[in-house]
Parts: sequence; C-alpha cells; structure tokens
Amino acid sequence: MTATPTEIEFDRQITALTEAGCPGLTGLTDADFAAALEPLREVVLAHPESAADHGEDHIPFVLVVARTATGASVDAYEAMARTRLGTKQGFADFEPADLARFRPIDPVEIPDGIGYALLNIDTGTEYLNVTPAAALASLTAMERTGLSVAEGISLLTVRPDMLRKNRCFSLLSSRCGDKRVPALWISQRRPKLGWCWNGNPHTWLGSASTGGRVPLP
Repeated sequence: MTATPTEIEFDRQITALTEAGCPGLTGLTDADFAAALEPLREVVLAHPESAADHGEDHIPFVLVVARTATGASVDAYEAMARTRLGTKQGFADFEPADLARFRPIDPVEIPDGIGYALLNIDTGTEYLNVTPAAALASLTAMERTGLSVAEGISLLTVRPDMLRKNRCFSLLSSRCGDKRVPALWISQRRPKLGWCWNGNPHTWLGSASTGGRVPLP
C-alpha cells in the first residue's frame, strides 16, 4: 500500500528527531524512541487537520518530545543545543536552571508520556509587531493556545525552515512568574531561544499557536 503524505511526514519527523539526538534526551535508544512515538501515527492520521494546508505559516502537525523515560521534563537547554539552521547549532540564551523554571501556563495542559502530537500549528506572522500580551488575548478568544518552550523546540527540530528572517515567534505558553516571554529567533545565522518582555512589540517577532494537543493512546 502506498504511504500517504501524512505517513511520509510522520516518518520524516521521527527521523529528524532521531538524527538530532532526541532519543538520548529521553534516555531511550533510537529504536525504543521510535516505538514509543509510533502509536501517534494513527492519532495523527485520524485527525483531519493532519493533512490540511492553510498557508505558509501553517504546519499540520508536529511530534513533540516532552518527557524522559522516567517522567521528568526533557532538558530544554540541551534540546535547544540539538537544533540547527543549516550547519549552525542552536543555543539558549538562558542559564540552564533559569530556563528550567519556565512552565506551561493555565489553562494549557501538557499530555502525559514521552511525547504527543501538536496539531494545526501557525507560526503567527499576523502577530508581528503585536505585544505577546495582546497576542495571547487574541488567541484565547479564538480558542487557540500559544506554544510552550518544548513545543517550540520540537517544531524547530522537525521544521527548521519555519524559523525565518523577520518572521520569528514567541512561545506564549511557557512562563516563570515574571514578565519574560520565551521566543525563538535567528542570531548570527543560528537559532536562538531567548526572551522578550510581555508588553513589548517587535516588528520581526510574531506569536506561534496551536489548535490542540493529542496524547499517546
């Protein structure tokens, strides 16, 4: 039977995550990592959004690496170091302990397990030059949520082409109790995880969002 485009993309994302070293972040072998995420294939195939195309800011689905085999959160600092734009390695402009303080905001619920499927993602060009605070209010009204740090890193890992000059994006759903909002942008041709203030707009920075999160069955 001929594989569908969604199945081909699923396999491509598993390969991209594996080649980036994500299995090591979870404490699993490459084979066990792929096996752990395999049940998401049917989940993604069963969702109509997985094959939709809504323009250049849209990604139908992303496989998110969330936790280790022992249930701890994947180390975002190390995960960011495994991202690439071409040959340029990504980096986090945080101290590791500071980055680890960022947690999903209410009412965002992160599914249990090693990973999950993020659906109907938009990198948020329409929110260029809009404050993160205003973007969050707009997305909430549309029943969408911003991305977390882990989701942004997973998106960047499997679709580095979506981090584009002057079309970078905030990760609205991870906060640590202050006014900082994590964001992904390009610095010296490298992917950078940094932060901006909740009330500051930037002409080159939008706000990414998702239509939903689907757990492992």
